[in-house]
Amino acid sequence: MQLIRIILAFVVMTVANAAQANEPAAATAIAAGESAAHGVATLAGHEAAAHGENHEGLPAAAPHIQVGPFSVTNSMIMTWVVALFIIVFAQFATRNIKAVPQGAQNFWEWLVEGLHGFLEDIIGHDLVKKTFWFFATIFIFILATNWAGLVPGVGTIGWGEHATGSFLGIATFDHIHRPLLRGVNADLNMTLAMAMIFFACWTVWALQANGPGGFILHLFGPRGDTTGALKVLMVVVFIMVGVLEVVSILFRPVSLSFRLYGNIFAGENMLETMAVMGGPAFGWLMALPFYAMELLVGIVQALVFMLLTAVFTLLICTHEEGHEPAAAHH
Repeated sequence: MQLIRIILAFVVMTVANAAQANEPAAATAIAAGESAAHGVATLAGHEAAAHGENHEGLPAAAPHIQVGPFSVTNSMIMTWVVALFIIVFAQFATRNIKAVPQGAQNFWEWLVEGLHGFLEDIIGHDLVKKTFWFFATIFIFILATNWAGLVPGVGTIGWGEHATGSFLGIATFDHIHRPLLRGVNADLNMTLAMAMIFFACWTVWALQANGPGGFILHLFGPRGDTTGALKVLMVVVFIMVGVLEVVSILFRPVSLSFRLYGNIFAGENMLETMAVMGGPAFGWLMALPFYAMELLVGIVQALVFMLLTAVFTLLICTHEEGHEPAAAHH
């Protein structure tokens, strides 16, 4: 039950951050998507669409959809759908806890306990007690959103141009330029919001483990036992190293968000390209092998995001022997 509440709170915070993303973020998404798709969704293709020419690939910037008085992106709608599914499934799996788990309860316990044991082996027993709620939530949420983006109809149902025919009375298009739904992590605003939430948590955990003075010492303090002029030299060297470390820390949210966004955005564009190459008759067959690959990419990217955030947390919360601050023993 606690994990369910945490997932709900995390999703609400993530959606709120993504909703506050401004137009420059959308422009950044376009530029990033062009390079990430490796030629599948190029800037030339977008310009061609503006002149009425056909092209394949998702638009890099998520289209806005009017929901009553609110304007939301199609990826945000997909976020709500996936979050609701996770919460409902977790409630269903834990509604009647049994000593010998069966069915959905067995699966949910296996997932949570497996993640707990996996993370405990990496970051240790003490740290996993404090941070497991975040890492488990981020893995389950990213995995669910990645796989939800592969459900038929996501990214392929919406508004397009140049109708090619009809199916069951519904117009079909050679390309959907405004999909009703799209993969959550194919929107840079969402991946950046998750990375920024981690950065905020990382900062809190670092201050709790080191204290303000210990945090600065962890970044800029000299290592090793030296004396005299060598010690002065080492102080200068480690101050310079600390500056580089600060720059590296500030770029972590950027690298985390672009890595996840680039892989998912490129994968969805590749699936559409393969489907278009196969034509109406064999499009599904051409895309089928790549669906299998994208299922693997979905779980790999969820693991990568979780492991990188866990390792970043471990690095800042680990102290050299004999240099543990008092704040680390809370």
